[in-house]
Amino acid sequence: MKILNNPKKIILTTLIFSILLMLIKFLAYFVTHSNAILSDASESIVNVLASGFAFYSIYISALPKDTNHPYGHGKIEFFSAFLEGFLIVIAGVFIISKAVYNIFYPQELHSLLIGSILILITGVINGLLSWWLIVKGNLLNSITLKADGRHLLSDAISSFGLVLGLLLIYFTNILWIDVVISILLGVYIIYSGYHIIRKSVGGLMDETDTKVLSEILIYLNKNRKNQWIDIHNLRSQRYGAQSHIDCHITLPYYFDLSRVHDEVTHIDQVINKSLNLEIEFFIHADPCIPSCCHYCGYEPCAVRTEPQTKKIIWDLNNLTQNKKHFEN
Repeated sequence: MKILNNPKKIILTTLIFSILLMLIKFLAYFVTHSNAILSDASESIVNVLASGFAFYSIYISALPKDTNHPYGHGKIEFFSAFLEGFLIVIAGVFIISKAVYNIFYPQELHSLLIGSILILITGVINGLLSWWLIVKGNLLNSITLKADGRHLLSDAISSFGLVLGLLLIYFTNILWIDVVISILLGVYIIYSGYHIIRKSVGGLMDETDTKVLSEILIYLNKNRKNQWIDIHNLRSQRYGAQSHIDCHITLPYYFDLSRVHDEVTHIDQVINKSLNLEIEFFIHADPCIPSCCHYCGYEPCAVRTEPQTKKIIWDLNNLTQNKKHFEN
């Protein structure tokens, strides 16, 4: 089915479920008057708002590149994740504030068993939805789907914790447990929101994606050629589902333009065929100079000034440096 791999249909399905689950949680609150359930229901409003904006951001990110957006529109997914995290933090603050209010103005609780069953149902559905979103987010390399999935996972975990708390209140009749659960849920929700904000800001600030670069290094080392004398200034940027990688490669200075093009194209093909990612490479070719000879392994070279005495290790530390290795 196309819905299984269509980000817009996946997030639209999530939005519909989020609305239904929100209504169930508010029903549980009106039945029980539990502050903890109201806390969980309040976060569901965030789920609906976040899923709505996630749907919009996926629509925008899928638009083709244009003159004003030569790298595409994928950055909006980071903004979507930031907004979702921010709304989660606001919900957490509201939950804690309401819990503190109820310390001084407690409410009588009713029908906790029915409320527990309703919240348990929403927790199970949210758990399944979060698993589906995270799996699809990894498969489609979608930041928005993964952020929404992690949000729903935190919601599911908090719902299961809430059910345990409600059952504890039901069997012990210790009413202040309701307030304690609300405060704990609020703290957990704020932490979850902060985690999403942190990752989205990293993406907006073009923070290095060490996971992607590490995977690229594995295949560069597997397919390393002696004429690839040096690689440096390896950098990554993320635009939605697409990663943009740029680097400098040092090649023998006597290679003609056609040979240089072939070598650069080969690197591009090696990486894109090996990784389950959409990668656009920008590779700048540098000509070698005599100072490179001591770590150059290209045997057919007829202009070598000294023998090879060193081999550059291609690891994350070496290749991300913004300088040629003969300068070390």
